[in-house]
Amino acid sequence: MSKGKLAKFADMEKYENVFQYPYSVVEHVPFEMQGHWRERYFHNDHPIVLELGCGKGEYAVSLARLFPDVNFIGVDIKGARMWTGATQALQEGLRNVAFLRTNIEIIDRFFAKDEVQEIWLTFSDPQMKNPRKRLSSTYFLERYRRFLVDGGIIHLKTDSHFLFTYTTLMVEKNHLPLLFRTEDLYHTEGLDAQTSHILGIQTYYERMWIERGLNIKYMKFQLPQEGVLEESEEEIPLDDYRSYRRDKRSPKEKAI
Repeated sequence: MSKGKLAKFADMEKYENVFQYPYSVVEHVPFEMQGHWRERYFHNDHPIVLELGCGKGEYAVSLARLFPDVNFIGVDIKGARMWTGATQALQEGLRNVAFLRTNIEIIDRFFAKDEVQEIWLTFSDPQMKNPRKRLSSTYFLERYRRFLVDGGIIHLKTDSHFLFTYTTLMVEKNHLPLLFRTEDLYHTEGLDAQTSHILGIQTYYERMWIERGLNIKYMKFQLPQEGVLEESEEEIPLDDYRSYRRDKRSPKEKAI
């Protein structure tokens, strides 16, 4: 029998690879490891890569297996989901992966300037109604700049045409260096073996999107620390769904 939420939360309170700081905690307790992840947790000087909205943590754990000389941190507010990846990492003895349970809106409170090299956005909620909540919006990109190295890389892997188009427009509007982009990842030729291996990692939700017949889209771009970031005002057709097996809730056909 699988564990319930309360049992999973009890486990994570004892897990050495999980740090839990939702809004209510951060307001009263400073995060003392900000700027000290390498020395206080990982005990090395390897690069740090974040997975924001990590869900069950499949991507963070899989990347940690592939790259033992890179440190990975999965971030999400849903602790019951995160328990899966955190438990698996402990069972496998993966010392180069940790999990941070917090609200991504305050992600800049947990990392210091130039402490992170790359960010993965894997199957993020497209947030079609609220541009500010999209993880590739100016609201979040400005926060990433506070701890991402200059020209640090952001990866976006998504089933959402809306979010992919929105992020493409953001990259174009702000002249961000685009390193790679494909609207149909698993039918793109010419990928090198390492890239194919990395991008072939499939999360629980990704497998559901593929089952539904949706193309998986991917891009990576750099985020310079200088320059004013602006939102695109171009209207984008809405996805015809919001989550697995659910239709979109809005009667509108487009959004900015």
